[in-house]
Amino acid sequence: MAVKPEGHPCWADAMFTDIEGAKRFYGDVLGWTFGEAQTDYGSYTEAYRDGKAVAAVVPPMPGQEEDRSQWCLYFASPDAAATAGKIRENGGELIMGPMPVGDVGSMCLARDPGGVVFGVWQAGSHEGFQAEMGTPGAYCWAEVFTREPEKSDAFFPAVFPYTAQQMEDDDIDFRVFNAAGAPVLGRMRMTDDFPPDVPPYINVYFSVADCDDAVAKATKLGAVLRFGPMSSPFGRFAALTDPQGANFSVIDTTTTEGDMPQLTEVS
Repeated sequence: MAVKPEGHPCWADAMFTDIEGAKRFYGDVLGWTFGEAQTDYGSYTEAYRDGKAVAAVVPPMPGQEEDRSQWCLYFASPDAAATAGKIRENGGELIMGPMPVGDVGSMCLARDPGGVVFGVWQAGSHEGFQAEMGTPGAYCWAEVFTREPEKSDAFFPAVFPYTAQQMEDDDIDFRVFNAAGAPVLGRMRMTDDFPPDVPPYINVYFSVADCDDAVAKATKLGAVLRFGPMSSPFGRFAALTDPQGANFSVIDTTTTEGDMPQLTEVS
């Protein structure tokens, strides 16, 4: 796969205290296999579907053992240091970096002004996702879930070359960010349905061949079903929390229902 254009999601990883447990869970639910732990990089372990890299899992660093497990989505950048500067200039916070990771690439971790954690990746030898987006087991889509949408709405287009469209729906506050003519990220306002202890986050969707089957496997292995399965114009999907507390979603994009929503350009 070629290097992704600036602002496009290009990689995802998650920190787990029980790495072997995470490997068993995602191996069964998403059909992933795993490479050898890269001891030079904190036992970072890549996941594969049909031999193509789709994500990675990593144990916590010293001092992070009590942190909540969560998926982190990385956005492509031609210059991680320059993007880090934009993050700071627009009210974001740098958690780590910018820093080189050997010859693999350069990265930083950050929070937007509303507290949403994300990563930035400047490709070196590691270009990001190898599996085609939307194939079973691969990354498919992501949405910023935030209680302060106005902060994310101003921040992300200032850091990345995004245009925005707002869904025409009085009941749902949902926005789509586009880059290079393609939708790359959603933004959803968190309602009171979300427990107050759930922080804002980026919800990562992984493709599956059968949503209901994936949900059955996940819940049997200890995951909590948060929403769905539900059919939509985009596919049949469900939101889950894995046994270690990381939120994610699964979607079967071949099973669709209903009309596509109307979107209005936002200046």
